Amino acid sequence: MQELRDELAEVLQAVIPIVLVIIILEIFVLQASPADLLHFLLGSGMVVLGIALFLTGVKSGILPMGEAIGSELPARGSITLIIIAVFFFGFFATVAEPDVRVLTDMVDTVSGGGIAQGPLIVVIGVSVGFFATVGVLRIVAGVPIGHLFAAGYGLVLLLALITPPEFLAVAFDAGGVTTGPLTVPVILALGAGVSRVLAGRSPITDGFGLIGLASIGPILGVMSMGVIFF
Repeated sequence: MQELRDELAEVLQAVIPIVLVIIILEIFVLQASPADLLHFLLGSGMVVLGIALFLTGVKSGILPMGEAIGSELPARGSITLIIIAVFFFGFFATVAEPDVRVLTDMVDTVSGGGIAQGPLIVVIGVSVGFFATVGVLRIVAGVPIGHLFAAGYGLVLLLALITPPEFLAVAFDAGGVTTGPLTVPVILALGAGVSRVLAGRSPITDGFGLIGLASIGPILGVMSMGVIFF
């Protein structure tokens, strides 16, 4: 309960300023009715409580479990197991990511179904899973992360030249929304766990950077989707 109270206090500090700004705009610009203001305040209260509960669950459950799994995988001595486990963790965490759902739903609506939500979610999930796996294997093999960033963004620049314009913008937004509140804790915890148990690996220098690599995946994936299928 103490953790929940602490998280609730932090969320209130973060949310109250934007709530006040919106209230001022609704009163003086939109001239919203009292009923609309009440609905907004009720929704804001639900948001505060939901985020606080979510963050408490992440700190008490997801992070420790993800780090424990990341620590155990290298001890099994099976690269195949690491690849399978990290890929599916990255894939399912991305599919469940609220930000990804919002983006794909908006793209589906604005495009009139031309870029369907279902296939777009699958492409983004597979891309994150693949690059998260590459990032963890980088830790195991000791490959400098700068090399992977250079190769990844080099491919992004090359694909940008031939990607249809409607997919180019969506691709970069897809890379941004994958760094959401569900995907980040899972991938970070896995990376920290793997680097902690490997000799000569630092959780600071080797355990981080996975989110940056994972965000490249959806950019390349959505671009490739546009080039191949449209």
